[in-house]
Amino acid sequence: MQPTPEQSPHHAYPDHWEADVVLRDGGTARIRPITTDDAERLVSFYEQVSDESKYYRFFAPYPRLSAKDVHRFTHHDYVDRVGLAVTVGGEFIATVRYDRIDATGRPASAPADEAEVAFLVQDAHQGRGVASALLEHIAAVARERGIRRFAAEVLPANNKMIKVFRDAGYTQQRSFEDGAVHLTLDLEPTAESLAVQRAREQRAEARSVQRLIAPGSVAVIGTGRNPGGVGRTVLRNLLAAGFTGRTYAVNSAFAADQATIDGVPAHRSIGEIGEPVDLAVVAVPADRVPEAVTDCGEHGVQGLVVLSAGYAEWGAEGRERQRELVRQARSYGMRIIGPNAFGVINNSDAVRLNASLAPESPAPGRIGLFTQSGAIGIALLSGLYRRGAGLSTFISAGNRADISGNDFLQYWYEDPDTDVALLYLESLGNPRKFTRLARRTAAVKPVVVVKGARHSGSTPPGHAVPVSRIPDATVSALMRQAGVIRVDTVTEMVDAGLLLADQPLPAGPRIAILGNSESLGLLTYDACLAEGLRPRPPRDLTTAATPQNFRDALAEALADSNCDAVVVTAIPWVGENGEAESGDGEVLAAALRTAAATGPAKPVAVVHVEIGGLAEALAAATSTAAVPPVARASAADASTAPADRAVPPTALAASSTAPAGPPTPTTPGDHLTRQRSDTGPGDTPAVPTLGRIPAYPAAERAVRALAEAVKYAQWRRQAAVPGKVPEFLDDTIDEAGAAARIDALLGPDPDPRGRSLGHDEACELLGRYGITVRPTLPAPDPDAAVAAAARLGYPVALKTTAPHLRHRADLGGVRLDLANEAALRRAYGELTDLLGKPTELQPVVQSMAPRGVDTVVRATIDPAAGAVLSFGLAGAPSELLGDTAHRLVPATDRDAAELIRSIRAAPVLFGWRGSAPVDSAALEELLLRVSRLVDDHPEVVSVALEPVVVATQGLTVLGASVRLAPPPARTDLGPRRLSNY
Repeated sequence: MQPTPEQSPHHAYPDHWEADVVLRDGGTARIRPITTDDAERLVSFYEQVSDESKYYRFFAPYPRLSAKDVHRFTHHDYVDRVGLAVTVGGEFIATVRYDRIDATGRPASAPADEAEVAFLVQDAHQGRGVASALLEHIAAVARERGIRRFAAEVLPANNKMIKVFRDAGYTQQRSFEDGAVHLTLDLEPTAESLAVQRAREQRAEARSVQRLIAPGSVAVIGTGRNPGGVGRTVLRNLLAAGFTGRTYAVNSAFAADQATIDGVPAHRSIGEIGEPVDLAVVAVPADRVPEAVTDCGEHGVQGLVVLSAGYAEWGAEGRERQRELVRQARSYGMRIIGPNAFGVINNSDAVRLNASLAPESPAPGRIGLFTQSGAIGIALLSGLYRRGAGLSTFISAGNRADISGNDFLQYWYEDPDTDVALLYLESLGNPRKFTRLARRTAAVKPVVVVKGARHSGSTPPGHAVPVSRIPDATVSALMRQAGVIRVDTVTEMVDAGLLLADQPLPAGPRIAILGNSESLGLLTYDACLAEGLRPRPPRDLTTAATPQNFRDALAEALADSNCDAVVVTAIPWVGENGEAESGDGEVLAAALRTAAATGPAKPVAVVHVEIGGLAEALAAATSTAAVPPVARASAADASTAPADRAVPPTALAASSTAPAGPPTPTTPGDHLTRQRSDTGPGDTPAVPTLGRIPAYPAAERAVRALAEAVKYAQWRRQAAVPGKVPEFLDDTIDEAGAAARIDALLGPDPDPRGRSLGHDEACELLGRYGITVRPTLPAPDPDAAVAAAARLGYPVALKTTAPHLRHRADLGGVRLDLANEAALRRAYGELTDLLGKPTELQPVVQSMAPRGVDTVVRATIDPAAGAVLSFGLAGAPSELLGDTAHRLVPATDRDAAELIRSIRAAPVLFGWRGSAPVDSAALEELLLRVSRLVDDHPEVVSVALEPVVVATQGLTVLGASVRLAPPPARTDLGPRRLSNY
């Protein structure tokens, strides 16, 4: 929507206020400014509002709008008078308006900072969260225009509107005047308002996903008349999975008298069906998709899975076609999986949906899987199927033009059927949001991620992503900070997912190793050491070990209080005739499962070599029903059966049925062990729950998965008690003074590229945050150097500050411990003779700092990831070896402590080889001060403190640089909105 010539010429149409939003019921709507072209839409909208709602809006019967009203409500200057509308299908369903007022309530202009606000929502759309979304957006608009408060008059009977204001989380005041409730809202965002906004976002986006993967009816658009083809394949898979809802086949080429195809009602359009359709799977050529979307939108379809190709992966023309597809679908309130998608699967027994090209649905299970690649999706499904793993949901999003991994994190966060989330991502459309959602989800269930296209320039075509300047190693570190389990390959993702889905989290890194192969045990021991675990010496059961021996040894290891997890290694055992026997995997599996079920809840992993049927038997899922005594006896006797008789396991593998609502943190594998204590008096005794035990063909793979579980469990324990920013910082920080200085340094018309501060400017700004930089004095000639040294006091250092020599002591540009004038003059001469003229070297003199460890502290603003705080040792460790740790800003005290301890060279700081430990508390405080600076002032886009010499007591900042720039947009803090493509 663009402005007309009648619009105020000095206030252009603010197209950045346009936004697509997800409403409470999962549908979408568009919010945009109202223009003079909207007169007819406004009148039509008003005619559909009930008399009661009109009365609540105008405090009197108001059956129709006058021409004067229509003019007033459609003509705005976008500063003092602003109106926003919510549209679906191009028509208004709600409006909001503010008018700037002065202290007496009369119309005003800036600098007046209060406005009167009023809402009107069509009755048919009340209860969808429309007014709440509008309040977020009109508040953001008002803040942009210098308005700090909203005033509203509401009739006492208008409980819905009062609740909208009350629940928004803003600071507010209420009074009762002249028969109406007078509300005043302070529009400055608060922690409560942000929490409310994000909670609403989570519920809405989770609901929008649920509409796509748990539909009551599905139509396949593009079902071929002949066997084969994409549409016909999807229809066949839907039927084979036993979809519990209604299914329809749609093809405009069907004959008028064709009633069914494959036993499914056949129609030539969605409109012909005559019944509600929740989900449409679109499998037609790209040039026919717009027609299909229109048909769906006009007949109330709630969501689309677009399998069609020919979009952004085909270049600029396809990219524009993809943008138009998203715009068109959202205009009707629909969300999209795809285009170029592989489909979706939901194994819930209440749904049984396979709307994908996967020929066979995986077994039901506790793993949720999201992938942006159809080929990777096929490989993952195949691998999980071979290993007996089950899925709760599967989504292959293709170009993910709309629905993305972030949306599924919102859904899985409180999905009781999903214990582990696996994601294969080739791009991050909104990295800040992903980090926030992943951290929240990881606090209640594991999130395992493989990031493809990790190197610059390799983002897949079709994925709209912000440009990031930080290396992949930094991205990995930030994911770890958020609790994400970042692995390198899809094989590692499956390995970790299997362990996390079916085993409890380990309490620590102490690993017991047992098995019938000394060599395999030693390999496992070495792998544990390489992954940072603490293995106990392997227990060799010898090649003559029987399943009963394995059971007893595993039970003993699990009962050991010094053991946190167990790795069982197994090779084919030798029979009485001296020949290897490998056909009794089922018997060994039953023994291991029984021992694991009856012992303390600790993770168990099995490494096996050529034991037929073992992996399948360990992965087998069994009934959750009560087991009769005979069955219980056979389960208990399984491990004592003769070696030539395989006894299948018959005990339980229970499934968690957590209640709906906000999730509580649970331990992976809880659904397997919960029944041990669920039996009450008079109940049939529960059989020990025999859960799946993951099996691996190599020790390294099992140990790597276990190591990831150990690190994740440690993160979970720490996340339960979050860190904080120490209060003492507030007493030594001049936030207001720093803000004023930054405004003065940038000036009224700042250069968008920003500016680097001079040495004195940087020192002044840092000083307002309690960061003192050791003074340096210029030394353009030897006499000036001597005068500077006399002023600072000996001993001193002589350093070059030329960009190509800065921090390069290895090139001879730094001379230390100059104790007197003679030493200083001699060093000055050597420096200029070796490296060049003083005008080129720009030498400075600085007093010597106490001896310590040279470190580097940096903070940068990345367009994609946000503010990042970094730490490392100065010189080769960080520059050559990349030994640098990173955390997202704002950093807590825990983040600062972890930051300095997570680099590989950290022992140098803590007494390595008999040296004195440095003052780590002072270093952590410095990190927190830098974090506060860049968090409080987004204009500070770069800070580098180098070197920071950390001594046994205190530290000294010897060099500093700061760069300022106009602050980048913070979309993660604004009102809710879907990404634009």
